[in-house]
Amino acid sequence: MSEKRKQNIPEPVPVVEVRRGSITESRHRGHIAAVDGDGRVAAHLGVPETLTYLRSSAKPFQSLPLVASGAADHFHFTEKEVAISCASHNGEPIHTETVAAMLRKIGLTESALKCGVHEPFSADEAARLRERGERPNVLHNNCSGKHTGMLALALHLGAPVETYDQPANPVQLMIGRTIEQFSGVALEDIAVGVDGCGAPVFGVTVRAMALMYARLVLPPVDWPTEMRGAAQRIVSAMSSYPEMIGGRAERLDTVLMRACKGGLVSKVGAEGVYTAGVLPCERWPRGLGLAFKIEDGEDRRARPTVVIEALRQLGVLEDKALDELAPYRSFEIRNHRGDLVGEVRANFELERA
Repeated sequence: MSEKRKQNIPEPVPVVEVRRGSITESRHRGHIAAVDGDGRVAAHLGVPETLTYLRSSAKPFQSLPLVASGAADHFHFTEKEVAISCASHNGEPIHTETVAAMLRKIGLTESALKCGVHEPFSADEAARLRERGERPNVLHNNCSGKHTGMLALALHLGAPVETYDQPANPVQLMIGRTIEQFSGVALEDIAVGVDGCGAPVFGVTVRAMALMYARLVLPPVDWPTEMRGAAQRIVSAMSSYPEMIGGRAERLDTVLMRACKGGLVSKVGAEGVYTAGVLPCERWPRGLGLAFKIEDGEDRRARPTVVIEALRQLGVLEDKALDELAPYRSFEIRNHRGDLVGEVRANFELERA
């Protein structure tokens, strides 16, 4: 018996191989689940019941109470502003200016944000800051839109603004109930940690993550009208403004949503987490949620190859979209002279239900 089985650690399946010449030099392993709008597992790989944190894949659900409560309308947030509340943005001017405008609408300054400071994800924007001798500020944090949405919700609820990021604050309790509703996991059974931005982060299974996104694009008909409407508005905002979710270029969420032309919403999470919701279509009339976890947490070369191949196998990506996504579908390996010596590529077959 393997050591993993002795410790009851879910056995992941190889999903990406790194080939150099005739040898597979490295492999990335993971767990994949695709769940349809009726909650049935349509396809899987590995162990869909593997528990992991949603990380930034939780952002659309952390923003749902902002819309469902009426706070977004109360503060006259635009669809672009709703979109950035769901974002892991690049920290480009289009992002920082949008967040600054939201803060003005709610009557607070950037000093109220508790997400911390990091360099913009955009390498170009980070370089421009250095050239100007400027340091990044809290607006450049990829989570600044989400945190501004939380501040707006706190003000709308009359909750303490100073502790909006704490688990006991009404803002976080409302978010926790939203995670419970969409995942089908009782709140007391959801693992809670602290995310990179300081807000609570939620741990559910890969299957539950896929179910959340299936319900996001098509909420059950017996759910409250305000939650169904909020989900529709979140999906619409993300689809209409994909550049707000990631950036103008070189961001997986943005390029996927553009290639699919409103047919899906895409949201990456840290440590090799990925989620997407496929809107109802001919192949999936009840919609579809896709989620996976790359076991070693690899974000750059494993995640794009897996999501594109999984969506291809599920019949979501047509030839034109695949052509647009070709630069992310596999990656060449070149030596320091520029010679082509290998390739990073997906290598798996989903198991159908």
